[in-house]
Amino acid sequence: MTQSATPDHSPHAGKRIAPKHATHALPSYLDPEHLGPWGIYLQQVDRVTPYLGHLAKWVETLKRPKRSLIVDIPIELDNGTIAHFEGYRVQHNLSRGPGKGGVRFHQDVTLSEVMALSAWMSIKNAAVNVPYGGAKGGIRIDPRQYSQNELEKVARRYTSEIGLIIGPTKDIPAPDVNTNEKVMAWMMDTYSMNTGATATGVVTGKPIDLGGSLGRREATGRGVFTVGVEAAKLTGLSIEGARVAVQGFGNVGGIAGKLFAEAGAKVVAVQDHTGTVYRDTGLDVDALLAHVQQTGGVKDFGEADAMADDEFWAVDCDILIPAALEGQINKDTAPRIRAKMVIEGANGPTTPTADDILRDRGVLVLPDVIANAGGVTVSYFEWVQDFSSFFWTEEEINQRLVKIMQDAFHGVWEVAQHHKVTLRTATFIVACSRILQARELRGLYP
Repeated sequence: MTQSATPDHSPHAGKRIAPKHATHALPSYLDPEHLGPWGIYLQQVDRVTPYLGHLAKWVETLKRPKRSLIVDIPIELDNGTIAHFEGYRVQHNLSRGPGKGGVRFHQDVTLSEVMALSAWMSIKNAAVNVPYGGAKGGIRIDPRQYSQNELEKVARRYTSEIGLIIGPTKDIPAPDVNTNEKVMAWMMDTYSMNTGATATGVVTGKPIDLGGSLGRREATGRGVFTVGVEAAKLTGLSIEGARVAVQGFGNVGGIAGKLFAEAGAKVVAVQDHTGTVYRDTGLDVDALLAHVQQTGGVKDFGEADAMADDEFWAVDCDILIPAALEGQINKDTAPRIRAKMVIEGANGPTTPTADDILRDRGVLVLPDVIANAGGVTVSYFEWVQDFSSFFWTEEEINQRLVKIMQDAFHGVWEVAQHHKVTLRTATFIVACSRILQARELRGLYP
């Protein structure tokens, strides 16, 4: 597309014109030169398109979120002043069921990021074959700078603002970065007050006493561990004695590290926002988790050596678990990784360029869209239990989770072997085929 020689009279005057090298029809609210995480997702869709057969005619559906809502969140701070925060809720695709995806509180949240995260939720839900579409939410706020009272106001006002598009049969939020079961309780209560009836099924990841599910807090980390064990079996890697490095040591990285340690692996390095700790003979994971709980991070853990943050990526290990934020494994860090296997606990931690580098170096990457799907799987269990008002034991939940994750991973593995593609592309083949098959069967309305 080119601009008219008389731009004052051009039908494109005042509009953003995509550069000639653009391969996608982009919405006007995104910068084609700085697509952010959404650009990574689009590249992933391009890679899978040749494998979709006749369903490829519907692939543009995957490149356009169904609905994007941007809201203003005004609250009165504890000091009496008024503050405004920017909030998002994006529903990427609802062909297979109601939207499902977390809400994050982070100062760097952008629309591009939330769009990409909602799309990855579509892929993730379809990959493990739970009856959800993909959605995601976020608020641009640094929660460390605000009191609990102020954060409650933010959560409640945000819930009221997005209340038009969420609900137990529409879109079900859950915890994500810097949010937890307390935030979900506030959101559930706010939605219930606005609708006039207690609606436990509007969010998942709630406190047990409000309809939450046993096993939900540990579910994502347990899923990471489960697919790691299955991949180790298929590749001949022994978990006993394996060296593990973990980035991010919260509900995902902390639980995964604990489970690997209990299985006989040695967690030798851990990094979070406070710093990096290392011990060649293996860290005491339980003691480190207690330290993190007490101090808020791994820094100054007495039973380990401090390590420069940049050196984390070159640690001698067999398994690397990025469980922090997206984009951590990139063109600069990927060449330094010495692990045999990368298990993505975070959403979008590896860029497409880094994916290619790791593939060429023979590093097996277990992608986020299958590896960290344990959380949404148990969220599905929670949702089902809320609807039926009948709750399962933690043993039943963990057994069902492990079975679903094992079956989903082996299905992806077979597709990867058949097409001779990476596990990420194989997961996208499985998931996109399910999403687009549903789209084709439903047809277009009107």
